Amino acid sequence: MPGLLTRGHPAATAAIAAMIAGSAPHALLIAGPAGVGKTTLALDLAAGLMCDVPDPAARPCRACRGCRLVDSGGHADLHRLVPGGAGDQIRIGDRVDPEPGTIRRLISELALLPVEGGARVAIVERAERLNEEAQSALLKTLEEPPAGVTIILCVEREDQLLPTVRSRSVRIRLGPVGTRDIEAILGDQGVADAPTAGQLARLAGGRPGLARAWALAPEAVSARAEIVRSILDLLAAPAARRLAAIRELIASAGDVERALARQTVNVALLEANRRGRPRRAAGASLLKRTTAPSSSIAAAREGSAEPVTAVGSGTPDDGDSTGEPGATGSGDPSDMDEPRETRAPASERRRAAATLIDIWRDVARDLAVAGLGDERLVHDSALLDELRAASGVSTGELTAFLERLDRSGELIEANASPELVLDVLVLSWPRRPRAA
Repeated sequence: MPGLLTRGHPAATAAIAAMIAGSAPHALLIAGPAGVGKTTLALDLAAGLMCDVPDPAARPCRACRGCRLVDSGGHADLHRLVPGGAGDQIRIGDRVDPEPGTIRRLISELALLPVEGGARVAIVERAERLNEEAQSALLKTLEEPPAGVTIILCVEREDQLLPTVRSRSVRIRLGPVGTRDIEAILGDQGVADAPTAGQLARLAGGRPGLARAWALAPEAVSARAEIVRSILDLLAAPAARRLAAIRELIASAGDVERALARQTVNVALLEANRRGRPRRAAGASLLKRTTAPSSSIAAAREGSAEPVTAVGSGTPDDGDSTGEPGATGSGDPSDMDEPRETRAPASERRRAAATLIDIWRDVARDLAVAGLGDERLVHDSALLDELRAASGVSTGELTAFLERLDRSGELIEANASPELVLDVLVLSWPRRPRAA
């Protein structure tokens, strides 16, 4: 639809257009996997509500002062909250003088009169990272919102929100975006040629945000291919070799995760250039919100030869779940192998483990599809030869392993030790039958 940047979600954009032309709900819940366009859709609604054009059917125009301020991230009546800190949480904040970036600070800001005199919008990204106390604090505002306020909660997993929060919100569910739509998005943004766009669109599994990050990080695509080959090689490896290899795979996945995280800034700058806005306005807030370690990002951005921090056990305040008060590691015996100063924080290790599980899920899925003989449905067509060479694992074993991958991801989200979870996972990876 004209004025809306969201693509590949016709039902969702129709709903947003109706809200802009009519009346927006006081609370909106946008749910869907990471990278499918939840924040883009939320910003489309914000631009429509803050647009200065008199005709509601023509909003957002993307040219007026209100639209430009929303696109640049500088609108005084647009508030955004993102998870951060060692626990990757959105904190509730101090009761008396809440600090910026907390729920109580947001509530206090929404109670004020609008600066521009129009609508006010609050976007809470990854709202499932609100703990129960923070959700309860937000609940009263959802029940009795100030006039002209719309609160948008973007979540990957609805079940992690309180039922009372869900029940007070209008819900929009986003699914994977079609391959052709992702190819068109990459082509319009000029980040990939047609063949590469097609490959990355399949690789992203319906997530245009991830496809853009892959396109802007070709080194991450190469590193991912090496991880896939290593995972396939482990089909014929004994237990000892698997346990030794998993540490290297976590470190490699950490490199991939950091490379993709850096592209959030690059994507913002790309959007700024495409729309003709100043580069600094679009990228400044994202630079402040980057959650990856600043030293590794700065080293990569400047082309430094500084070695990448090894992935291992965290520090006592990293938020590791050890089961023992005052414990100083993750509980993994392998944590004693290296000096503590060479290991990454627990939050970084969990992100690396989650990235590895996502890649592993694609490998298991492609291996199952190739085994069934329908190679047209393989996501990573560049590795067809390796997949054919690794054939022989039963579909039943791969299906069971995919379920184990999902459970492992949940355990890591619940602060279980990434190393212990992946040790168990690599030992349960199916074995390729030996030739007679």
